[in-house]
Amino acid sequence: LGPQKYLPETADRTASPGVATGLAWTPTGGEIMFIEATAMPGKGGLMLTGQLGDVMKESAQAAMSYLKSHLEALGIAKDKLENRDIHIHVPAGAIPKDGPSAGVAIFSALVSLLTGRCIRADVAMTGEITLRGLVLPVGGIKEKLLAAHRAGIRRIFLPERNEKDVVDVPEEIRSEMDIIYAKSVDDVLGRALEAAEEADEPGEPSDAGK
Repeated sequence: LGPQKYLPETADRTASPGVATGLAWTPTGGEIMFIEATAMPGKGGLMLTGQLGDVMKESAQAAMSYLKSHLEALGIAKDKLENRDIHIHVPAGAIPKDGPSAGVAIFSALVSLLTGRCIRADVAMTGEITLRGLVLPVGGIKEKLLAAHRAGIRRIFLPERNEKDVVDVPEEIRSEMDIIYAKSVDDVLGRALEAAEEADEPGEPSDAGK
């Protein structure tokens, strides 16, 4: 049969810049979740929606602060953020969401939006981000990997310090996955974003939520 291909929903949802696939833990198991970012005329504000808890909101603010302090290194022109507001939304708005583990996915969605480079449809990620761009360990690794596998996602970015937790995942599932351990967000971007020549005009608002 060969490896399962990623679900059409994953491909459709990440077909525009500004969308990343994250991994969440719930009391009933792991889930994939989409992080959407878009830009609009404004005064440099950050809007967060999707019934996010305080810790998740702080993760988004940390991701935004790191991005703003590293625009040049990320290849993002300063004027991409001038006179514009950024809106981050996590769909399934009726479901409360919290915790720090979406930080890397939020950051990746922001970079994707502002560079115009889509995130690969076969990629998912989890990890807390710091103001220094480090990727910190998170919980629920087994459940998150099982959720990614169910969704047909085969390339997963995990915090380096979560490597010890992967042994809890059955070998037959681990063997089908390309697990990349990240110490910093730099370890994620180069292998998660599509090539620049495939990108559209950088920084245009995403219609991924349609």
